Amino acid sequence: MAVQFHLETFQNTDSFLKLHIPARDFDGYIFDCDGTLADNMPLHYRAWSRAMADFGGKYPEELFYEWGGRPTAHIVAALNERFGLAMDVDAVVRRKEKYYFEMIPEVQPMTEVVDFARATRGKARLSVASGGHRELVVATLQAMGILEWFDAVVCAEDYERGKPHPDPFLLAAKLMGVPPGECVVFEDSPTGIEAAKAAGMAWVFVSSPHHHGKSGATA
Repeated sequence: MAVQFHLETFQNTDSFLKLHIPARDFDGYIFDCDGTLADNMPLHYRAWSRAMADFGGKYPEELFYEWGGRPTAHIVAALNERFGLAMDVDAVVRRKEKYYFEMIPEVQPMTEVVDFARATRGKARLSVASGGHRELVVATLQAMGILEWFDAVVCAEDYERGKPHPDPFLLAAKLMGVPPGECVVFEDSPTGIEAAKAAGMAWVFVSSPHHHGKSGATA
């Protein structure tokens, strides 16, 4: 049976975002990286747009946010199928990631999420579970100075099935040594929330003005 928790609000008063977090303690806290810890989704979309221009493809912005959290190669394959394209998956992935890597110095934190992670650090296990490749995820966390906060960093190379499958979150829980039912996931995409639900974990939706979502939490 699903349990609806009472909610606590965690907010930085200098910014727009309120996090509605289940009002109970968890043993493990799992964070998506892009759009959750890092306010970098516009950078990723710029990188995708440049790569699509290079290869004659298209990636509508609405679809970009809907598919957030999926591994990059899966996205290219899905774009080929949806729009009848024949882009070279590996070549597009390399080009897109090259463009994003060039913009990593521009990455800024999602202040409320990073503040919450900072406040929770040392009280529970923390991990990152991302659909991105390790080189980019690690570089993003390093750019914000928070890489060492996390007991585990799970990336696209570490699992076969990405979000919305539960595998990334289940692996993060395993590496932290925490049962899935004692974990809460912070995510900014519907794909990631589906994965958290499939993993049997509580979740917190992280909204941003870039995709005009609404934040919430449940278990």
